[in-house]
Formats: sequence, structure tokens, C-alpha cells
Amino acid sequence: MANDNQNLEKLTAAKAAINYVKNNDVVGLGTGSTATLAIKELAKRIKDGFKITGVPSSEATKELAISLGIPLLALGKVSSIDVSIDGADEFTKEFNLIKGGGGALFREKIVASLSKKRIIITDGSKLVERLGAFKVPIEVNPNAEKYVMIKLKKLKGTPVKRIENGKAFITDNQNYIFDTDFGLIDDPEKLASELNQVDGILAHGIFVNLTDSILMAKGEEIISYHKSI
Repeated sequence: MANDNQNLEKLTAAKAAINYVKNNDVVGLGTGSTATLAIKELAKRIKDGFKITGVPSSEATKELAISLGIPLLALGKVSSIDVSIDGADEFTKEFNLIKGGGGALFREKIVASLSKKRIIITDGSKLVERLGAFKVPIEVNPNAEKYVMIKLKKLKGTPVKRIENGKAFITDNQNYIFDTDFGLIDDPEKLASELNQVDGILAHGIFVNLTDSILMAKGEEIISYHKSI
């Protein structure tokens, strides 16, 4: 659970991120506690006459946006997104991320891939030297459960099926999540490529080359990382 300081930092980062959103933008709406704060800040602007159209990355985000009066487009109907705002479970200064703690990693990846400008917002606890302290979420088709388990172990991972309220966690896409411990990851790009080749894996939580800017709040200060073009 986040402490009061982390919650303050999340809100600070969320407020900084929405300054990148322009009137009439199509905006990718992330999933999770930090992204939720950004969505609520965008809703405040809409009430003041600001116009955007949101593209939700999960059913939970869709329901939140509808409740706040944010107009939406379905992800599968969108060919381009102006800017997306999402959180991360871990990130490095090399712009590699682990995401998917909320279970929305597949749609979050599609949103990021469609976005012209991709902004990640975090509190100060998410910056790491190497990814891997946070287990890598992997979305798995139930028909491939045993097969993927074997393949992940061959990749020196320790997969654990995510359980919530005593039952297997089911994603919006009707799949399982394996939270997989690979230890500290020396080469995220290599591991991502290896996971991409395993049949039965819909998506994994290693995000490489899917981020342009990271806004990390440290207290009330924003530390910005921007990928050079």
C-alpha cells in the first residue's frame, strides 16, 4: 500500500502530466492508482470546457472515465493517439519499464504503441538501477498454462499464477497472469524478445522502446526524463 508521501507524489506527477495534453487531443488513459489521478485531473479540465477524447486501457479505466464524463473511443477502433498517460511499477533511466501490476499490460502496450507521445508518471519509489525486484506480469492464455509455465522455467523464471480473493485473477481478455521472478534483469530487451516468442503469452510486462517521457515526483518536485530523438 502506498503511504501518504507516495500518494502526494503520485498526485504531483499526475498534475504535471496533464499539462502535456492539448485541447481536442485523443488521450490514452492508463490503468492503476497513479493513472487514475491523472484521469480525475483531466475530468476537472473537461468541466471547465477543455475537450479531449479518451481511449481506455482497461475496463476499470473505461468505467472510471464514463463516471467522470470523459468521452471515449474504443481501443480497437483507434489508429492513432496523440498522447498517453500511464504509471509504471518500475523504471530505469534507460526508459525500460515493468508494468502490469494492475493486470492491464496487453491493452496498455497497445495504447503505448499507438501513441505519438507517451508519458509515464510515478512516485519516487519506482526508479531502479535494474528491473526485476518487481516480478514481471505475464498474460497467458489458459489453454497454454502448463506449456508457458515450462517455457518460463527454461528462461530461469519462477512463475506464480496470480490469485485474487481466493481465485485465479482473470484479465479483461479472459486470461491468467503469471507474476514471474527472473531476479534482477541484466538485458530487458533480450528477455522481452525471448518472451515474445513463447506461444500462449499474449503480453508481458517488460516495456522497451514504449516510453518518451517519465515524470517522477520527489516530494513536490518533478524530475523529468525525456528520451532524446
